[in-house]
Amino acid sequence: MQLPLHLPGSIELSVVIPVYNEEAGLDALIDRVTKASHAIFGERYELILINDGSKDGSWNAICRHADHDPRIVAINLSRNHGHQLALTAGLNHVRGELIFVLDADLQDPPELLGPMLERVREGYDVVYGQRVKRHGETAFKRGTAALFYRTLASMVDTHIPRDTGDFRLMTRRVVDQLNAMPERYRFIRGLVSYIGFNQTAFPYERDARFAGETNYPLRKMIALAVDAITSFSVVPLRFASHLGMLFGLAGLASLVWVVWAWMQGGAVQGWASLAALTLILGSVQLLVLGVFGEYLGRMYMEGKARPLFIISEVRRHPIAANEEPEAASVSESKVSEGIRVAG
Repeated sequence: MQLPLHLPGSIELSVVIPVYNEEAGLDALIDRVTKASHAIFGERYELILINDGSKDGSWNAICRHADHDPRIVAINLSRNHGHQLALTAGLNHVRGELIFVLDADLQDPPELLGPMLERVREGYDVVYGQRVKRHGETAFKRGTAALFYRTLASMVDTHIPRDTGDFRLMTRRVVDQLNAMPERYRFIRGLVSYIGFNQTAFPYERDARFAGETNYPLRKMIALAVDAITSFSVVPLRFASHLGMLFGLAGLASLVWVVWAWMQGGAVQGWASLAALTLILGSVQLLVLGVFGEYLGRMYMEGKARPLFIISEVRRHPIAANEEPEAASVSESKVSEGIRVAG
């Protein structure tokens, strides 16, 4: 879709999309997002694409589009930082009053921008996509996702809606609060829920991936689940304490039984059972230490206060660079420093 090569007077919408190894679908992604944005906002939008250390030709493809469209902002991270930090990098560069977040795999249709915008006009600050059906996903992934959201809901005080991702439309005041949160282990959909304001669900059917393979294998899903639980809940720590009390009571009961048997003139037999109990207790102790270690390790990493991400390059169309020197200079300064969320 060819648009005039000049910038709008003001940016009303910022579309933020993290990209990791999505070369095969980038042309279709940019085309669909551009059409959906232009149909509503004309030229008063920007498309921020964050390359999260892709190993294919994603960055070159992003730059090719950025060189021809002044509405595209291309951000290249110095390495793979992960989806949540790549999204954070994009959110730190938004200029619009509305921020539309979606993934690069086109499972979340950009054409839903219009209906979601209607809900914002009703007075909501966050309109989050809630999946009622997930096409193209295995039963295992659907089952584990459902289990995760329901387990998380039972462990946290903050209401985090079930069956949601990062696909959402937000107002600027929500994103400003989100950018002010400095924590490293980020679960953005949970942070948005924590912020509050007026939020509502937008039910939709999630499409199958447009091209390529998923970049969220089981290992990354588990890591995200751990980040979510440890960021919003201390239930695992309480569980460790309760587990210790439970086994303490079991040990006390066993001691009473042994003493009673000895007083009756008998002897407790069974070295094999004793060895098994010792192994079980040792495993429980290691589990408790592991839970404490997980929280302690996160405190250690947070205490270092390193930048959440490092940007190697911010690329814009020459017209964009010439007509908006202030925005360009801000991006350049962030490149040299490495960005903290609070900064």
